[in-house]
Amino acid sequence: MKSAQKHDILELEDIQLLVDSFYSKVRENKLLNPIFLDKISDEQWPAHLDKMYRFWQTLLLGEITYQGNPLMHHLQLALTDEHFEEWLRLFRETTNQHFTGEKAAEATRRAEKIRWVFQTKIKQFGLGN
Repeated sequence: MKSAQKHDILELEDIQLLVDSFYSKVRENKLLNPIFLDKISDEQWPAHLDKMYRFWQTLLLGEITYQGNPLMHHLQLALTDEHFEEWLRLFRETTNQHFTGEKAAEATRRAEKIRWVFQTKIKQFGLGN
């Protein structure tokens, strides 16, 4: 296990720290928690976290472990601009709390792009606000 000192995102263990820390904040967040509670039961969280490990492992480490279309799952949710802004705020906060370096900056850039694409598509399909 790596020390508590901030470092870059370099391996799966780092992805797991990012994902676990981020979703811990999401689950405590008054705005975002209800969105997840409606779709993910306590028993389903381990599978969801594993999927998120694989998603970010694929994006940041180039290890192709995720296949899927996350946008399709999010089109079914009643997401607003406020949800997206809070999601991105928590992601940035979590990344900055634990990591520094090129991959950490890439994680934030990718989260910003994901937010923009999801927000745009949801509005395009007349969903959300």
